[in-house]
Amino acid sequence: MNQDHESDIAHFHAHGEPREGEESPPQFFELLEMAIRGLLVERGLIGANEIRRQIEVLDSRNPALGAAVVARAWVDPDFKERLLKDGRRACEDFGISFYDDTDLIVLENTDEVHNLIVCTLCSCYPRPVLGLPPDWYKLKPYRARAVREPRAVLKEFGTTIPDHVEIRVSDSTAVVRFLVLPKRPEGTEAWGESELASLVTRDTMIGVALPRVLNEEISQ
Repeated sequence: MNQDHESDIAHFHAHGEPREGEESPPQFFELLEMAIRGLLVERGLIGANEIRRQIEVLDSRNPALGAAVVARAWVDPDFKERLLKDGRRACEDFGISFYDDTDLIVLENTDEVHNLIVCTLCSCYPRPVLGLPPDWYKLKPYRARAVREPRAVLKEFGTTIPDHVEIRVSDSTAVVRFLVLPKRPEGTEAWGESELASLVTRDTMIGVALPRVLNEEISQ
């Protein structure tokens, strides 16, 4: 990855928006979506109301849903077992509907293994539980280097994984999506679910970051 690409990833990771003074032109996938949508409506294959309804469904999905799932798994061993066995069904039982035909595999981080999620072909992502993917997730440098040198990529996100911990990279597909179940931070045994959920970010459920308390402990 050249310096410009590294700078772009770091900026999107930190801010999720263009640099100050820069305009934000439509990205490739936005232009593609607009073109396909126009053709579908023009040919009568889908109505504007249906498109609006689907957009409302997408807008209702955000990382807070996934964080709530993680927090429940941390406090409820039975739910955790079901989540690791069949992620989609456990999430549906939790009240999160899936609007597509994708499966969800939940990967648990342990003392021996750290999981990292990528889509090497495009931007396949567990949208029902996380919402839209961040822009850096779709960048070619991330998609390529996450597979080749995941430890180096994680360091660029400020996440240092000890050498003795294996990093496993899982490649999402059109029908199979992944979600990382991070390790529960020590010292949170008395915390409630809402407090625990506040430690979980979108990036921890992709695998490029650790829960906030763990990040603070490692940086000290």
